[in-house]
Amino acid sequence: SNGVTEILHKDAASCMTVHDKFLALGTHFGKVFLLDIQGNLTQKFEISSVKINQISLDESGDHVGICSEDGKVQVFGLYTREGFHENFDCPIKVVALHPQFTRSNYKQFVTGGNKLLLYERNWLNRWKMSILHEGEGTITNIQWRANLIAWANNVGVKIYDISTKQRITNVLRDNVSLRPDMYPCSLCWKDNITLIVGWGTSIKICVVKERNPTEMRDLPSRYVEIVSAFDTEFFICGLAPLADQLVTLYFVKENSDHMDERFRARPRLDIIQPLPESCEEISSDALTVRNFQDNECRDYRLEHSEGESLFYIISPKDIVVAKERDQDDHIDWLLEKKKYEEALMAAEISFKNIKRHDVQKIGMAYINHLLEKGDYDSAARKCQKVLGKNMELWENEVYRFKTIGQLKAISQYLPRGDLRLRPAIYEMILHEFLRTDYEGFAILIREWPGELYNNMAIVQAVTDHLKKDPTNRTLLTTLAELYTYDQRYDRALEIYLRLRHKDVYQLIHKHNLFSSIEDKIVLLMDFDKEKAVDMLLDNEDKISIDRVVEELLHHKLFKRDHHKGQKYHERQIGLYAEYDRPNLLPFLRDSTHCPLENALEVCQQRNFVEETVFLLSRMGNCRRALQMIMEELEDVDKAIEFAKEQDDAELWEDLILYSIDKPPFITGLLNNIGTHVDPILLIRRIKEGMEIPNLRDSLVKILHDYNLQILLREGCKKILVADSLSLLQKMHRTQIRGVRVDEENICESCHATILPSDMAKPFSVVVFHCRHMFHKECLPSSGTIPGVQFCNICTAKRRGPGSGILEMKK
Repeated sequence: SNGVTEILHKDAASCMTVHDKFLALGTHFGKVFLLDIQGNLTQKFEISSVKINQISLDESGDHVGICSEDGKVQVFGLYTREGFHENFDCPIKVVALHPQFTRSNYKQFVTGGNKLLLYERNWLNRWKMSILHEGEGTITNIQWRANLIAWANNVGVKIYDISTKQRITNVLRDNVSLRPDMYPCSLCWKDNITLIVGWGTSIKICVVKERNPTEMRDLPSRYVEIVSAFDTEFFICGLAPLADQLVTLYFVKENSDHMDERFRARPRLDIIQPLPESCEEISSDALTVRNFQDNECRDYRLEHSEGESLFYIISPKDIVVAKERDQDDHIDWLLEKKKYEEALMAAEISFKNIKRHDVQKIGMAYINHLLEKGDYDSAARKCQKVLGKNMELWENEVYRFKTIGQLKAISQYLPRGDLRLRPAIYEMILHEFLRTDYEGFAILIREWPGELYNNMAIVQAVTDHLKKDPTNRTLLTTLAELYTYDQRYDRALEIYLRLRHKDVYQLIHKHNLFSSIEDKIVLLMDFDKEKAVDMLLDNEDKISIDRVVEELLHHKLFKRDHHKGQKYHERQIGLYAEYDRPNLLPFLRDSTHCPLENALEVCQQRNFVEETVFLLSRMGNCRRALQMIMEELEDVDKAIEFAKEQDDAELWEDLILYSIDKPPFITGLLNNIGTHVDPILLIRRIKEGMEIPNLRDSLVKILHDYNLQILLREGCKKILVADSLSLLQKMHRTQIRGVRVDEENICESCHATILPSDMAKPFSVVVFHCRHMFHKECLPSSGTIPGVQFCNICTAKRRGPGSGILEMKK
């Protein structure tokens, strides 16, 4: 309960004006009340005994103008009461003070009844009155902004420029069927040049613009352009700007279900987005005000405070304050609708702007809501975000999850970095998992750092459980990991070897446990030979080869380095022959340290033909090796391949002799020897009448190979001739070039300067293509070919003879 409630209980509101500092309320009983923003009464004025029609304040809030239905007009200072007091013989509907009334020397204001009158003080401090407009009915609304006065009468809306004393425009009203006293015009200045006009169901937005000087003639210097005009669904009671949108108060009439008459519904407060020829509704609220069923359109007013975006809806028995919803209001609505996740997100985004809410409290409410729903995993996941670094809240939530039997849900989200809970919290969760879920327990041990809990206590707990189930692989693996955290690597290694666990080698490498595995090499080899051998070979300096004499070890060692472990090569031959024959032949091919005689004896004892053939060929007995291929393997292709590798004519002869009475062998030879042996030698030896399979195809292949050889030879010949010609031309170009001879050249025989000091005397010089020079008298006698002289120096060095190319005489 406040001042407004008491006033409206006894009286009825007729008008109200809003200032940033206070409110001025006029009533039907002729009183004016000044109220603070909360609606508490601060001052009261007895103006008249009848209805107060309008209250006007200047921008400073120091002066007020009041008019009433009985024709009284008072303009006075709130703190002085000195001013204008006049009684007119007709009702005065509106009064408007100059926005700068307090500061202005002229103290201008206007009143509206049947005429629009301007009052101002002259230099004698007397009030001067002038008529701005008359003759168009009662003036129902006046709004003064800067130098522009807008007013509405029965015909339309006019704008007057007080600075130029010119009327700018006349905006006619659209629906003339509506009574102007029942559906009054609403005027509102958005800024100094934009006027919003609402009348009936029509809204127009007018902008005052400066006229181009070239177009003026006898026209006003300003004109009005209507930038937006549209109709609404309901009757307009008031208008107010909200950024680029409009706040509109509507009077609503709806059709009755039982009668043809329309009844009065609750007024609506809408936010709309004006468009050039229509509008878009942003929001709409129906207002519940007292006695709305008895109110008419003229009984509602909308006033606004520009400073705080507050909107006041005035009705005879109620005043409603509306303000733009802030983020706190939005969060309230979300919480009321149980949209906790959206509320938390909105609070996080606008945490700097919210005043009544706390992000963490909203988060806790969300967690409580999820727990009530039974969505324990989502609730636990939100704890990470909501609880943050508050360890006390974390511990409280852990105990709450324990109470409802959901420790598993929160376990994976507990803090485990720099900020940690008490070890007892983590141990409590581990004991819970150990009691109900071995796999989950193992996962936590792997994921959680060992510093979070008392390792020895957990080891003891696992040991107690193993007494009941000593072969449980999960518990044994987890116990090995706990021993590793506790740096008891020997115990961990024993468990890993017992389980044949893949991490055993990683454990040995990581913690350098080679001294602990010297007596466990057999176990390691039995578990995974490849990994064991690789590990032992990579760490020869820690475990000597002599201590690790194991079958597969030699094989891997040889693959790693042919020269390492050479003293074991002889033993390896027997081991390969006994256990791993596929690797015997590659070993024999690559090893240069194995004794060939012993290897041959081992292979012959076991009848290893391929290995025996290789050893015989390596020892030089190729004919015996070829004989084994032909007789024991009976593989002509392998025999031919062997003969090709050896590239020995005698072997080819033996192969032909052996194959001459075996038609399949002859076919193989005809198909493969064409590039190594003349096929005619084989064909001439074939007995007449012998049936040879695929002979035709073999002969075609021989001819094809022969043609191919001929083509290759011709191609090579062409290339050779072309290269020879090119080189000959190059040599000719080189030989026909001149050779420079000057004082720096010497005779290669006497080593004197090739040119005489006295160039006037006759001399003779011989220059060869090889650039060696001689005095003619120093040149030895010509060679065996008459008329051809060779350079003795190049001939002696076997570089090829150089014939004399130039003989210089003078």
